[in-house]
This record gives sequence, C-alpha cells and structure tokens, in this order.
Amino acid sequence: MAARSTAAVRNKELTIIPASHEKTWFNWLDNIQDWCISRQLWWGHRIPCYLVTIPGKIDNPDINNNEHWVVGRNEAEARENAAKKFNVGKKNKKNIKLSQDEDVLDTWFSSGIFPMSTMGWPNQEEKDLKAFYPGDLLETGHDILFFWVARMVMMSLELTDKLPFHTVFLHPMVRD
Repeated sequence: MAARSTAAVRNKELTIIPASHEKTWFNWLDNIQDWCISRQLWWGHRIPCYLVTIPGKIDNPDINNNEHWVVGRNEAEARENAAKKFNVGKKNKKNIKLSQDEDVLDTWFSSGIFPMSTMGWPNQEEKDLKAFYPGDLLETGHDILFFWVARMVMMSLELTDKLPFHTVFLHPMVRD
C-alpha cells in the first residue's frame, strides 16, 4: 500500500502543496512500520472480529488461537461465517455463541476510510459514491500529513483502486 502511495506523488497523480512536504511523505512511507490498528478504548468503531464458542466443538475457545475467530460486518454475517468455517448445519447455527472483540479500531485507521465511507462505500452502486468519489482537493494542517492523509490514500488505493483526491493543500498551524 505504501509503495502505491509514494508512486502516486512521484508520478504527479497526487499533488502535495506546498511541495516541500513531499519529503515528509516519502520519509514516512519509505520507512513505514507495522501499524497496530486496534486500541483498548471504550469508544470508537469496534473491531468486527468474533470469538466462537460451539457446544461440543469449541467449548473453551483460546483467544490466542486464530482458528477460533471469525469476522463479519455484523453478528449475523459472523454467525454465517462461523457456521461455514466449523461446518455447523442450519438447525444448529443458533448454538453458535459469538463474543465480539472488545478493542476498537485506531482513530487514524477509522478515519482512513472517511473519503469513501461517507458516500456509501462499500456499495459500489451508491449514487453519492459514483457522483462525488474521488474528490479533487483535501485541505488540512501539515501536522497530520502522515497520520491521516497518507492513510486515506493507502486505504483508498487498496479498497477502491482510486486516489481519494488529487491535490492535498497543507496549511501551517495557528498556535497560541
């Protein structure tokens, strides 16, 4: 994801104004590290992962065993995924117990999908998404270039194969 984001600036598909901030962009993305996308907070978008318990199959799930987890956009989808994964018939689906992960998505991860999620994504046929995505200009403070802007670009390229905007206008910070 980072390579596509740096290529977009190098190829002038994405313009950063003032251009002096490109150095920050490249420095951060060329040296990107693993990113913990979860936080142990009481607010935010809960991680859509569910720990599965099935009487007689998985009575004491191990939270550290990836095999005992499923994902889903909601509990019903997670239940369907658990039934498929653990070969549970339709009649016994109601016996599947799901416990959603307590953690929430990192603020910058959640806000990284802002450009498209506000317009109905992932529904590619959504009228607003077709009409207004991608946008043209993002104006923001220079201090969040790598926290927010780079993540929006990475997430948008990965999830929609499009840049979320074509110009980033960075302004200085007003400080007291």
